[in-house]
Amino acid sequence: SVGKSTLLNKLTNSFSEVGAYEFTTLTCVPGVVNYRGAKIQMLDLPGIIEGAKDGKGRGKQVIAVARTCNLILIVLDATKPATHKRIIEHELEGFGIRLNKEPPNIQFRKKERGGLQITSTCQLSHLDKETVASILAEYRVPNADVCFRCDATADDLIDVIERNRIYIPCVYVLNKIDAISIEELDILSNLPHVVAISSEHGWNLDELLERVWEYLDLTRVDTKPKGQIPDYSAPVILKQRMRTLEGF
Repeated sequence: SVGKSTLLNKLTNSFSEVGAYEFTTLTCVPGVVNYRGAKIQMLDLPGIIEGAKDGKGRGKQVIAVARTCNLILIVLDATKPATHKRIIEHELEGFGIRLNKEPPNIQFRKKERGGLQITSTCQLSHLDKETVASILAEYRVPNADVCFRCDATADDLIDVIERNRIYIPCVYVLNKIDAISIEELDILSNLPHVVAISSEHGWNLDELLERVWEYLDLTRVDTKPKGQIPDYSAPVILKQRMRTLEGF
């Protein structure tokens, strides 16, 4: 038990069954947290086991729900985070979920004839034209225009060809920090995309919510009716990149 259900209960005041054993949560349990005027829905999903991407432990259903989310929180036991982290990342990768990555800047267009036209606007250190052509041949693409605008890898090219990858921000929530030393906590806290908490004691939950707000890329807009004071009770929540009249 890594404490997912306890964390959901603390943040949302909903009820998800808690137990001192693994895989307590057997179904999706929803909850809503109010933060900065935004109502953010959180889902407590059953734990992922090795082989989940192939259907073990209802893994496909669980990961399919994760694909629809705007942000993934991976809750790990701070006393043994590395092992579980690798397993979960591997299973999500196998289901087409890319964590904390941007889509590769590769323009790919199939055409009826004309062979392969492969160009790049930067130096490619991982690929050459022969490798690109062999990958396209495996996907039975004899005619296409491919333009690389980043130093892409073979996996990046395959992701673009497959066209079914999804790119989702992720925060690694290291729970049970009350069970580790201060020195270990300092090391873990400096890792990228990590927030260290204790859901049982309610430690550092404010920082977790702030990180959720940041990774969701949200902004709050308080409205002001003409001739009146600003209304701070009912803000409009927008994506940072949509802070325009059209987005409003």
